[in-house]
Amino acid sequence: MNNIDGITLIKAASAIGAGLAMIAGIGPGIGEGYAAGKAVEAVARQPESQGLVTKTMLIGCAIAETTGIYGLFIALALLFFNPLL
Repeated sequence: MNNIDGITLIKAASAIGAGLAMIAGIGPGIGEGYAAGKAVEAVARQPESQGLVTKTMLIGCAIAETTGIYGLFIALALLFFNPLL
């Protein structure tokens, strides 16, 4: 049976954790796609409200994207900011 030293275990756990953190990108992708689709429907029904709908959609998409960016930062932190390596 092979013994795994501590550094190798930490590297493996960090890589698995980084991969799991990148799953956080799925939520914003689905949410932003849904918001954009609903914005297109709203503009198609009332073209005169295009400016307000677009502005609201962009603000909502920017807020939704922050979770994906946080997930990316956590993944990078797990891979590169480990003090034991």
